[in-house]
Amino acid sequence: MNRNAMRILIVDDHEAVRRGIRSLLSITAHDLCGEAADGEIAVELAEKLKPDLILMDVSMPKLSGLEAARRIRELVPQSSLIIVSQHESAELIRQALSVGAKGYVTKSSLGKDLFGALRVVEQGGTYFPPI
Repeated sequence: MNRNAMRILIVDDHEAVRRGIRSLLSITAHDLCGEAADGEIAVELAEKLKPDLILMDVSMPKLSGLEAARRIRELVPQSSLIIVSQHESAELIRQALSVGAKGYVTKSSLGKDLFGALRVVEQGGTYFPPI
C-alpha cells in the first residue's frame, strides 16, 4: 500500500458504476479500501475502515446517500465525501454542501472530472460545478 495514497470507499448501488470507478482509480496511486451497495452498509464500513475519502451515490436503497453522508460526517468527521450522482441539480448540490460533502461529480462526467475532484479535495479544497 502506498503510504501517501488516499484510502477510498466507493458507495453505489449499481455494480457497473462501482466497477467503472474502480477502473478509473486503478490508474492512480489511491487505495480502494472498500465498497458498499447501500447507505446503511456505507455507514458501517466508513466507521470500521475510516477511509480518507468516500465517493457516495445519492439514490440508494435502505438509506439515501445524503442521509448516509450526514451520519458518516458525525461518526467519521476526518473522512472527506464526494457525492457522485446521475443528476445535475442545483438543489442536490446545495444538499450535498449541507451534509458536509467536499465535492460533487456527475456520473456522466466521471471520466473527465473525477481526477480533478480527487486532487482538489486531497489538497483540502472543494470541487463543485457552478450552481
